[in-house]
Amino acid sequence: MHIMFLTDNFPPEGNAIASRVYERACYWVAAGHQVTVITSVPNFPEGKVYAGYKNKIYQTESMDGIRVVRVKTFIAKNKGFLLRTVDFISYVMPALLAGIFQTKPDVIAATTPQLFVGLTGVLLKFFRRVPFVLEVADIWPASIVSVGAMKKNILIRSLEKLELFLYRRASAIVVLTAAFKVNLTSRGVPADKITVVINGVDLRKFSTCERNHALARETGIAPDQFVVGYLGTHGMAHGLMNVLHTAERLTDKKIFFLFVGAGAERDELMAYAATKQLSNVKFLPAQPKSSMPQYWSICDVALIHLKNDPVFAEVIPSKIFEAMGMGLPIALAAPAGEASAIVVNEQAGLWVAPQNPSALAAALITLQNDSAQRATLAEHSRQAAVHYSRERQANDMLAVLTHVAENIPLNAGAVP
Repeated sequence: MHIMFLTDNFPPEGNAIASRVYERACYWVAAGHQVTVITSVPNFPEGKVYAGYKNKIYQTESMDGIRVVRVKTFIAKNKGFLLRTVDFISYVMPALLAGIFQTKPDVIAATTPQLFVGLTGVLLKFFRRVPFVLEVADIWPASIVSVGAMKKNILIRSLEKLELFLYRRASAIVVLTAAFKVNLTSRGVPADKITVVINGVDLRKFSTCERNHALARETGIAPDQFVVGYLGTHGMAHGLMNVLHTAERLTDKKIFFLFVGAGAERDELMAYAATKQLSNVKFLPAQPKSSMPQYWSICDVALIHLKNDPVFAEVIPSKIFEAMGMGLPIALAAPAGEASAIVVNEQAGLWVAPQNPSALAAALITLQNDSAQRATLAEHSRQAAVHYSRERQANDMLAVLTHVAENIPLNAGAVP
């Protein structure tokens, strides 16, 4: 089967979208399928073209058996709404033209939250006369309003109409959480059109390993410090200022907060930490995906944090699964929902309400002081990882793509 996949991000970018699309595609190629990915030049999140690439009209490369087609787009930093929207829209025509002139696929798929990638998929469905599967990784544009990037206005309402249009036109829809399915069905999307395929982690890359003591020393971590690691995007959805307020309460507790990543709020967070002279906080820039296990290895606890908004009760951050793969206990601060249910039910960590510095501080002190509990949570976390493997996710997604390509109803079996 020839799968054409549309995505705004792809390696060497290391965000959740890029990793998810790439790692699943590797499994599909290994299973004997042909995969063509149409994407932009790597530039996320700083809006700068990566070394070794140019923002050319059309270029191709092979990556682990995947045919990667890169098209020229307007490039903007992952900050603000207007320029990012122009960036998103600029993908449509170049990707559409590139898709028209590729070898005809058996099925086309695209992943959100970038809705204009989905629009490209709908257009290619029309031109290539093949079915189209939409993967919903975030409820966009609702999340734009939730993070405060925009208020509900005519533009947001227009994007919501585009969102519903894509749901109607897709041959099938894959969602990353069960809550997303509830959201879509409540807005009139037929339930039998939607399949839940929960995110996962590539256990070939993320698994328990020895602490990298040299990296810890290089990072400025003392041997007696308890390291709380936040590794990932520092965005508007994550409410990380709350973590700094927590750090202020713990300056005398030998608890060290390690931030690794980039994002729209990083500069503001760093400025606040400098103003408050938080010696127990360290910011490192985004690192290559291949290096992330080493940074996880120097953490005693994986911190996952989301803003206090009902929209984020439906979200399951991919960092949860990376932490599980690394066998780390999790400290989750997020609205009660799917993420908290996973952490609590798997007994993989402690969950507290979001944007409550006192509650988070208390949870971290508990984990610091109770080594037996911490070891038990870590073991449960490691054991849970096999339930959320990237291989499992790749196989479940492939089942949907196969059913759609062969015009078999999704409820006819072999689909989760």
